[in-house]
Amino acid sequence: MPSTPSALILASTSRYRRALLERLGVPFTALAPACDEDALKDPRLAPQALAEFLAEAKATSIARQTLHCDAVVIGSDQLAAVEVAGTWTVLGKPGTAAKAVDQLALLSGRAHVLITAMVVARGTERWRHTDVTRLTMRRLDRAALERYVAADQPLDCAGAYKLECRGVALFESIDSADASAITGLPLLALTRILAGLGYAIP
Repeated sequence: MPSTPSALILASTSRYRRALLERLGVPFTALAPACDEDALKDPRLAPQALAEFLAEAKATSIARQTLHCDAVVIGSDQLAAVEVAGTWTVLGKPGTAAKAVDQLALLSGRAHVLITAMVVARGTERWRHTDVTRLTMRRLDRAALERYVAADQPLDCAGAYKLECRGVALFESIDSADASAITGLPLLALTRILAGLGYAIP
């Protein structure tokens, strides 16, 4: 069995991802990725390709640093995407209540995908996994969406909803292989990868 790496680093400042990784019981450090995520977003990329590209950029930005060259680094990116009239629209974190309501209004009565891409890096080695959840939202009027946003404040969530809170009431159906991926980090795949790298889980 491979020896346990000296450090495990989560390349994220997300409180949701930190809480998810803590569930595995493995000590880790959370660091902000050393890359400009907004500058790296390429509108020519399909939604899944974009999420995967950003997840790798985050992991690589930490893994290539001399200080962390022997560490195992986890990078992840999440976005929601909805297809309307044959064109995909990517939804990231809304940032404001008004933008959150606008995102939800676009999703209302439609199916969309929530894409969670993850890259685990050690030196030049890479382990990749992408989880795609399909969700169908109930048709809701703007007043209902405004009430929801006021209640959950999902301003830092792709798609502007929190399924672990009141956001679950927005949906008719949710098709997911890993519920933890919806919150921001696919723990089923991550557990398999880390166990293969020598971490004792559980």
